[in-house]
Amino acid sequence: MTEIKNRSAYHEYFIDTKYEAGMVLLGTEVKSIRNGKVSFADSYCVLHKGEVWVKSLHIAEYSHGNINNHDPLRDRKLLLHKREINKIESKLKEKGYTLIPLRIYFNEKALVKMEIGLAKGKKLHDKRETIRQKDVEREMKRYLK
Repeated sequence: MTEIKNRSAYHEYFIDTKYEAGMVLLGTEVKSIRNGKVSFADSYCVLHKGEVWVKSLHIAEYSHGNINNHDPLRDRKLLLHKREINKIESKLKEKGYTLIPLRIYFNEKALVKMEIGLAKGKKLHDKRETIRQKDVEREMKRYLK
């Protein structure tokens, strides 16, 4: 099973709430995701007319695709329940919250799902603190082995 994570999101943001969303994709995009050809660099989610869209998510063109291959940076619609969208919308109106993609994976029915998260940005001293905590945990594991 393919799973692609947005590792920089956990470094840059405090993740508050996570949601699982379906994605509206083309066939060649699914094949590229299966090959792991996805880049989360500078990707983010927006609410537009009651719908959630992911922007700047780079899914590389499928290598064996024909002239009908997809555009790598096109906006993709995310599928969520209406009450989830309403919760997200109310949180985004608060200062400091943003909606970011966290990971893309295939579920047990072989459907592409995206995990998105409501997040608040970290300050520089917060980033240093998380790095320090990871180092301490790594040293503890090394010591216990």
